[in-house]
Amino acid sequence: MSTSPVNSGETPLPKMVIPKGRLVTHVSREDLYTSLEARIKYLHSFLDFSSNDIEALISGSKYIKALIPAVVNIVYKKLLQYDITARAFTTRSTSFEGPVDEQPDESSPQILHRKMFMRAYLNKLCADPSKMEFWEYLDKVGMMHVGLGRAHPLHVEYIHLGACLSFIQDILTEAILSHPRLHLQRKVAIVKAIGKVIWIQNDLMAKWHVRDGAEFIREETEVVIEKEGYLHGKKILDSEEMEEAGSGCPFSGVKKAMEGLEVGGKD
Repeated sequence: MSTSPVNSGETPLPKMVIPKGRLVTHVSREDLYTSLEARIKYLHSFLDFSSNDIEALISGSKYIKALIPAVVNIVYKKLLQYDITARAFTTRSTSFEGPVDEQPDESSPQILHRKMFMRAYLNKLCADPSKMEFWEYLDKVGMMHVGLGRAHPLHVEYIHLGACLSFIQDILTEAILSHPRLHLQRKVAIVKAIGKVIWIQNDLMAKWHVRDGAEFIREETEVVIEKEGYLHGKKILDSEEMEEAGSGCPFSGVKKAMEGLEVGGKD
């Protein structure tokens, strides 16, 4: 298998020599940058994202969903701790018509509104990842953070998006592994599955920021402006999922402990 140079001015890359008997899967570099389905298929293969992960996510969704209200509160406390990340919340949301505080805090109208959408988004991460629609929405989330697909453009630099995803993963990992009754094998399965989903979301954030594969973009594709929570005109985020999960779950003690944590503090 040989590779072509990125442009005619570069020195061609050497041919790849494959030992006899070794199976090597071909991946089209162009497809990775022109086909979302091909990109997702490659990531699934590389990360060994399988039916076992899907089962772990579906069976573990009730435990993850129970954590979401506390996770959202901790994430927004963290985001408001830095002026550079708090700036994003002075931009009016497409669907928000209420007042906007110039210096938002956790009780500001726009923050309460954004928390509602983050709850719905994190619930969406527990949906069925066997459907392409699931990954299309995660790609749209990446797109919307580079100023596209919104009536009021929102630009958030990638460093903050990647850090936020890592922060969310860290919270979920600790909470799931601390569950008092789940068997260790099941805890590990859930942590691995949600970690893979978050890292694919991370890639779908990065793809809208980096210039890799730019030579394959032949023309600008028209981006349709939709309401938040919609994909191809269909409502993706459930209104009920935007409300906080009920109490009385196995995580109730963990949730209280998490809500009492100081951002950036020690346990």
